[in-house]
Amino acid sequence: MTGSPRVLLGLAAVAVAFAAADTYVVVLALPDMMASSGIPVDQLQRAAPIVSGFLLGYVAMLPLIGRIADLRGRVPVLVAALVVFAIGSLVTALAYDMTTMVVGRFLQGLGGGGLVPATLALVADLYPVQRRGVPLGIVSAVQELGSVVGPLFGALILSVADWRVIFLVNLVVGVVLAIALSRWSSSERRRAYRDLDWLSLLLALVALVTGVLVCVEPSGMMRDLTWGQLFIPVTGDSRWLTPLGLTAIGAAALLAVRCCTARRPLFDVRAWIGTLREADVLGALLLALALSGVILAFATADPKIQVFSDQGLWYLLGGALAALAFAVHVRRSPAPLVPAGALRRTPAWGAMLVSFFIGAALIAALIDIPLFARTTVYPGSQLMAALVLVRFLVALPVGAVLGGYLTRTLPAGVVTALGMACAAVGFLWMATWGLEALESPVATLPLVICGFGFGLALAPVNAAVLASTGDDVHGLASAFVVVSRMVGMLVGISALTTIGLRRYYAEQADLPPAREVCGGDTRCQEFTELLKVAGIAQEHTVFTGAAVCAVIAGLLALVLFRGAGTRAVSTGELLRMGG
Repeated sequence: MTGSPRVLLGLAAVAVAFAAADTYVVVLALPDMMASSGIPVDQLQRAAPIVSGFLLGYVAMLPLIGRIADLRGRVPVLVAALVVFAIGSLVTALAYDMTTMVVGRFLQGLGGGGLVPATLALVADLYPVQRRGVPLGIVSAVQELGSVVGPLFGALILSVADWRVIFLVNLVVGVVLAIALSRWSSSERRRAYRDLDWLSLLLALVALVTGVLVCVEPSGMMRDLTWGQLFIPVTGDSRWLTPLGLTAIGAAALLAVRCCTARRPLFDVRAWIGTLREADVLGALLLALALSGVILAFATADPKIQVFSDQGLWYLLGGALAALAFAVHVRRSPAPLVPAGALRRTPAWGAMLVSFFIGAALIAALIDIPLFARTTVYPGSQLMAALVLVRFLVALPVGAVLGGYLTRTLPAGVVTALGMACAAVGFLWMATWGLEALESPVATLPLVICGFGFGLALAPVNAAVLASTGDDVHGLASAFVVVSRMVGMLVGISALTTIGLRRYYAEQADLPPAREVCGGDTRCQEFTELLKVAGIAQEHTVFTGAAVCAVIAGLLALVLFRGAGTRAVSTGELLRMGG
């Protein structure tokens, strides 16, 4: 690596923030994306693959990407992740059916997820243990800032343009950041024009142009008697079996062959294949299958009526078998995905456990704060309900920076516990909200306290795992922390929502009949208010459960992060230890 560490880390942080923003943008764009795929807006469950496809890419392959970052280097992985993210954005923007849309979102998740562990490991490379707190806090703050900007960015674009423009912007930004980052890697320096593999570049251009035409199918060309022949399938009815589609496939195949055989290929496929072998692809695939079972079991469920989907037990069973096979493989492989003793120290595996419960609590805020707003004061406005969540989100970056600063002087467990205590206080305060609570400015206080608490805990958790693992596994360890939080979010929202629904049904069972309340009618304002009261009882239960998860995370951090060695030791402490 060359150049200023601050510039390098700044570019990586911006990339992480932009990928985080994309996660929240799709929430607003989802109805329009469904319409483009021919799915009615009232059949939201049919759009589940759009969300679960992104999660599969983001979570399932994260350990492999983290390990590759340890073996090949942080910056090459950051550049590659941005390229994959940009390709996924292009595929999503050009999507013409559910399959292409899911493929695009999977690639976006794969690229966006890969940015996080590589960036966290980069911090460990650039800064010593006692100085990592602040840069980790800044990276976390910029990432959470993306969650604030994302909905606003999406709403702005959707107000003036089609949803596809969002992903075209992602494409441009991803390419620009990849080019900027590549200049800071000694292995990715810009070559002279004479060293470029022009044949590979030509094949890539042909594959790109023909592939775009296949997806877009310009009406002017299709109506033309000559050009229109290119869009008629040679056999079957798939658009990829047209002359244009076959040309795109052929050009892509020739490009792959060229990159595997050329002396100076445009993309060094052989080197990446060698890294994949060294990273233990079989182990990574087994772990990916195990994580996919958990993701599909919970992400495809309807939280209103079930903990996990109808096929959830089969997904979990398959995941359990894959996890068992992974455990056996790790013990027998001479070079496993997780090297022996890599996560042996208590703060290392403890960070994953703490991250799981933080994720379980965090998802309650992200989902149920807007839901509470729509149930009470903003029943017809998704935008206004989302703006209530923004009050929570804006405090996250502030807490992240302060948490990083405090980690330099206080133990990581203490800072994490302090943050989780703030989050628990905020949740318990929200559990007292009434029907009109959000109309009062005072309601902003628990939102800010809660968001600030979550931000406070971000840097110390990452600092603890980085300080407790070797330099050669920082990417892998960071990936496992992120995976733990995401799995915690999936399990948390299903479990907390199920518990909340039981409270709702219990409250609803105690309501008097509608005809009795409404004087013979089946619906009236008074009965609607009673249903709202039952609805907020459900949210109160979820907020209380989230507070419990936050407390568990804080207590675990106090116990498990002892001896993590994340803070700078003063001269006086050194003298006392020497004495």
